[in-house]
Amino acid sequence: MTLSRPITQAAGALRDRFREVRATSLALAAPLSAEDQCIQSMPDASPTKWHLAHTTWFFESVLLQPHAGGYQPFDARFLYLFNSYYEALGPRHPRPQRGLLTRPSLDEVHEYRRQVDDAVVALLEEGGADWAVIEPIVTLGLNHEQQHQELLLTDILHALSCNPMLPAYKPANGPALRLAAVPPAVRWIERAGGMAEAGHEGAGFSFDNETPRHRVLLQPHAIADRLVNCGDYAQFIADGGYQRPELWLSDGWAAVQANGWRHPAYWLAQDDPRLRFAGPSSQAAGDWHVFGLNGVRPMEADAPVSQLSFYEAAAYAEWAGARLPTEFEWEAAFDAPGISQMTGHVWQWTRSSYDPYPGFRPMPGIAAEYNGKFMVGQLVLRGGSVATPAGHSRPSYRNFFPPAARWQFTGLRLAKDI
Repeated sequence: MTLSRPITQAAGALRDRFREVRATSLALAAPLSAEDQCIQSMPDASPTKWHLAHTTWFFESVLLQPHAGGYQPFDARFLYLFNSYYEALGPRHPRPQRGLLTRPSLDEVHEYRRQVDDAVVALLEEGGADWAVIEPIVTLGLNHEQQHQELLLTDILHALSCNPMLPAYKPANGPALRLAAVPPAVRWIERAGGMAEAGHEGAGFSFDNETPRHRVLLQPHAIADRLVNCGDYAQFIADGGYQRPELWLSDGWAAVQANGWRHPAYWLAQDDPRLRFAGPSSQAAGDWHVFGLNGVRPMEADAPVSQLSFYEAAAYAEWAGARLPTEFEWEAAFDAPGISQMTGHVWQWTRSSYDPYPGFRPMPGIAAEYNGKFMVGQLVLRGGSVATPAGHSRPSYRNFFPPAARWQFTGLRLAKDI
């Protein structure tokens, strides 16, 4: 009789973490119908069902097939359907057509997740796998899934915003959001500048784009103690901010004209006809309402403004006589006395292009395609949003999007030279 090898403490902890993260994805999808989970509202967004399948595909393709002896794919066709952008792993279904995948069914995707979950847990428990190889892949896969948990929420929010009824992802329990009093003025925190360290260090997880840690030179500057809020931004709108080309970058002004932007993506003016579908909270007094995960609510003046493109953030900063901080100014100020709202509200646009750090090297193997090949035409965002999973972000985390993107929970903090 052969006794199984007892699972190590580290493997047991990673197994439990794996189960927790995988269960969270299903819990986030639970409020949605099967119809909700198949819809794709634009090429930049993906259906909920696709997120659930793709994160499973990652564990199957990157972990189980190469490292779990004898593993057979759940369905070989899924290797094509749910690949995202990994050229080394073969061709894939076109991204703009993910919403056409009515089949496989949602039930089949759930069964796919169960088989892969069982195989990953078995691999972690068997004790014979090469831990130095397995652990980094599983940890990367979990952080990858947490990224898709945030995308699951922002993508379905965009889809629901396209519905004339403006249905809530998850109706709020309790009263509608209050209309806040006049928000406090921004306080400027002066920073002397000089040499600073930027990037991740230590034993904890980080993505490759956060490394290597290196020295940066900061000029003397000041950074706002809080985020720009809805009340601030409403003043920009009232002052004709969307009609004044002198405030905008050239590409930004072109985007305003081409797309008819007049306010943040999910704001609704009082005369918006969709408000008649949105329930009692839409009848409250006020010029603006905001559509979010809990449906339509009266705008809170002191809530951080969200769903802004980089162009809108830069135009507001110009209007306010300030600028956006660089990503290194932001990181250096993370623990500054008096600073607030650095994470957990909105991702904050910076004036830094998404470029490799000096000495950057991508992750080895298939994961080399994870970040580095996107380092062109993108802007860096820092912080974390209301949709970012708890514990997922950190001061060195570098999010990135093209400058016109506005379906994410993205806002801004001001900076200025001194």
